[in-house]
Amino acid sequence: MRVLAYELRRLRGLRSTWLLLAAVLLGDAVVAAVLASQTPDGPLAAPAGVRLLTAAVPLIPLPFAALGAGVLGALSYGHEVCHPGLPASLVSYPRRVRLLLAKLLVVGPGAALLAPATLLLDAVAVHLALPDGVTVAAWADPGALSDRVSGAVSGAGLSGLSDLPGAFAPLALVAGHGVPAALLAFVLLTVVAAWTGVLAAALTRSAAAGMLLLCALPPLLESGVALLLRRTGRPWPVRAAGLLPFQSGIEWAYGWVYGGARGAAAGSMALTDPALLAAVAAPAAALLLAALLVLARRRAL
Repeated sequence: MRVLAYELRRLRGLRSTWLLLAAVLLGDAVVAAVLASQTPDGPLAAPAGVRLLTAAVPLIPLPFAALGAGVLGALSYGHEVCHPGLPASLVSYPRRVRLLLAKLLVVGPGAALLAPATLLLDAVAVHLALPDGVTVAAWADPGALSDRVSGAVSGAGLSGLSDLPGAFAPLALVAGHGVPAALLAFVLLTVVAAWTGVLAAALTRSAAAGMLLLCALPPLLESGVALLLRRTGRPWPVRAAGLLPFQSGIEWAYGWVYGGARGAAAGSMALTDPALLAAVAAPAAALLLAALLVLARRRAL
């Protein structure tokens, strides 16, 4: 408990922590508003709505919130290396492991809080910036609501979200079919990105190098997972294929290498399929194992 309190005080006491969080919240809302203002007229599809809410910009490895959480994790370990609380000679291996785990336990919940905060601000920004010709199906059509939201609306005695006052219109962006599950995956992605930033900085003993490794992993991971799933005979789930920022990796793995069409990259496999979860979790587990091994072989943090 003492090492957790130490890490929490240290992270809260850094001015860079609050500046980074403010920059992520503000930048995320601005990007979401700019993307929403460029949306063509017509119904807003669920994958497009999720991309707006998460401020997912093409050619950027991660959504802004996940990228900011990863940078926060890298800075937390990088600051420890530059300004250690104890001399390296006094820090035994078990203490270094406890310190690393404490950083993961502190940064993880922080990222889990950052993601919903960005989603809340982005929902308001997107609602205000959407052109008049764009319609959110979940607001006008009760059939477009997700099952749980539809059940909650019916339980409240409402026929649909349109029965609510206009101030609740941003709720339609997060209530569409499949959107809550996708946003939950976004929150998990933000937490994993924060942990990856901590572990990458622990491996390299540099916050800058940890950030570079964090940015390099997503495109490599997507291509690798696509190849692994192809070898096991399982296609990408449709929703995952529509939300991933590096769809070129799927096209490369399924099209150029195997001669298949782009449509072959997507299938009916669920987002919770064990093969997909294992393929995504394996690199993070390998990174944690590598960090523990590196800590065992060196005396410094």
